Amino acid sequence: MFYFSMFTQYVGQYMKTRLQYRADMVVELLSDMLFQVTNLVFILVVFGHTQFLNGWNRDEIIFIYGFFLVPYAIFGAFFNIWDFNERYIVKGEMDRILTRPIHSLFQVVLERMELESLFGAFTGIIIMAYAAIQLQLTFQWYDVLLFIVFVISGALVYAGIFVSLASIGFWSDARTSLMPMMYNIGNYGRYPVDIYNSVIRFVLTWILPFAFVGVYPAAFFLEKEEWYVYSFLTPVIGIVFFTISVLLWNAGVKKYRGAGN
Repeated sequence: MFYFSMFTQYVGQYMKTRLQYRADMVVELLSDMLFQVTNLVFILVVFGHTQFLNGWNRDEIIFIYGFFLVPYAIFGAFFNIWDFNERYIVKGEMDRILTRPIHSLFQVVLERMELESLFGAFTGIIIMAYAAIQLQLTFQWYDVLLFIVFVISGALVYAGIFVSLASIGFWSDARTSLMPMMYNIGNYGRYPVDIYNSVIRFVLTWILPFAFVGVYPAAFFLEKEEWYVYSFLTPVIGIVFFTISVLLWNAGVKKYRGAGN
């Protein structure tokens, strides 16, 4: 209850702050939407030259992209830690975080959240709905529950990878970061992994499992039965990777010696 209370208070203060600059928030939402539309246009351009991509048609790829946007939006809203190394380690703000009686990762998440990123989830759902109509997909009552589980699990996969990367900063205070490169690699999870070679497919499944954010869980709703095992592994991968990231974070905090050393 204490953590839930802290979360609601932070959200309340965040909304008050953002609503003071409504025009700025609207511009940011529009820029995010433009970025998502640009990626969608890229898919349409590709399928303007071919009907299938390794057995996947245009609407199936669009559905996967729409699904990907939902967990990615949740991740972007609550795990905006791409500059953790620079801000909290190099500039020493971690010293302030550690003086408070609450888990340090939870504090960083609350301080860096950008709730307007959740708008991307609505965009993703709209894209999914369009593709589902085109594909004439049918859904059962339990699909809603599975969708929620898959979305949360996908967000945990993303969070697990990037929290683990942020944790490296506790051992190395260099300004360089793997974050930008990892964001680019994460984009591969928007597309079916079987269009890549076996090495990339293995990496995206077991090393940097971005495939569990988009294609694997989406394959269940696309009724790709050969992918069902991977679909139901999504919650397992999400929990495992996020748990590992928290353990790495806790170990890193014990190694942290402050900005003065």
